[in-house]
Amino acid sequence: MSESQNNVEGTYYGDYLQLEKLLDTQSPMSAKLGNEQHDETLFIIVHQVYELWFKQIIHEMHSLVEIFSEKSVDDHKLGTVVARLERINRIQQLLMGQLDVMETMTPMDFLEFRDLLVPASGFQSAQFREIEILMGLRTSDRKAVDREYFLGRLNTKDRERLQEIEKRPSILELVEKWLERVPFTEDATFNFWDEYKKTVYSMLDQDEQTIRKNAAQMGEKYLAIQLENLESTKENFETLLSPEEHKKLKEQGKRKLSQKAILNALFISLYRDEPILQQPYRFLKLMMDIDQSFTAWRYRHALMAQRMLGTKIGTGGSSGHQYLKNAADNNRVYLDLFNLSTFLIPRSKLPQLPGVMREKLNFHFNIQN
Repeated sequence: MSESQNNVEGTYYGDYLQLEKLLDTQSPMSAKLGNEQHDETLFIIVHQVYELWFKQIIHEMHSLVEIFSEKSVDDHKLGTVVARLERINRIQQLLMGQLDVMETMTPMDFLEFRDLLVPASGFQSAQFREIEILMGLRTSDRKAVDREYFLGRLNTKDRERLQEIEKRPSILELVEKWLERVPFTEDATFNFWDEYKKTVYSMLDQDEQTIRKNAAQMGEKYLAIQLENLESTKENFETLLSPEEHKKLKEQGKRKLSQKAILNALFISLYRDEPILQQPYRFLKLMMDIDQSFTAWRYRHALMAQRMLGTKIGTGGSSGHQYLKNAADNNRVYLDLFNLSTFLIPRSKLPQLPGVMREKLNFHFNIQN
């Protein structure tokens, strides 16, 4: 008989959740100094809850890394990936909501204990740094001042652990390899990108005709602007379809994914209605949702810092609000996916796929009478 069967009383709620230990971890610094500030407990609990949710996000992300580290990603597992990304996104909504609770504390209430926190700072959340690394934001991708805060505010143990994690493939790198294996854009008789290029340049030629047709109404100045914008659009499409131009943008840090990965992600986005591609499209959309939610959270955090501190420096020594705003602007990870919208075309103008390829993109069921 197992130990659990021998346990007549069963599992006790508080013991299972280790509540005695968990609820004994709120120790306001102001109380230790004999002048406890009421709102410091709120400040501690909100940040502890953040760290608990960060732990769950890391748990989900490590499972994604494990799945995409396989040479071939089982189609069945893509559903699991989508479900776990959806969970992460729901958690992010809770993270945003916690700022509403934090803002019930006034700036003057915060000032009563703020100086006791120095030099502790959110910079030192090793778990959030791990999330960023797992997503694909490496130290080398950060702006110079951000690299300084990323590494310089951590203790030796946390810094060495994160540097070790950074040596492993990120979700971005693993998804790049997965996208490169998408098999639908070429076969012996059909090259999708040749057809796509014809469609794009036909559309751009029509745009130019429309601009010139309305030249008299626009005037010379606005005609020149419109034509310049059109030329810029053409050049943008060229960077997508030209290996050399794409390589230049990668070297400049303006793109992260390989050309093949971006092209296949675009194909998934263009033909998202095809049954086989609906799940991959949901997956790519959720990656963008998660990146967007963290960006929105950073902006909201920056606004809260300004509301609480004005132009004061942060407890970790940064410029406070301005640093957080810059971090939100500069630390987006999946920009290549967001920028796919640049290259979308109307459904009505999508190149017709040959029958064999269309069959591969659909589910087929044998119906017997």
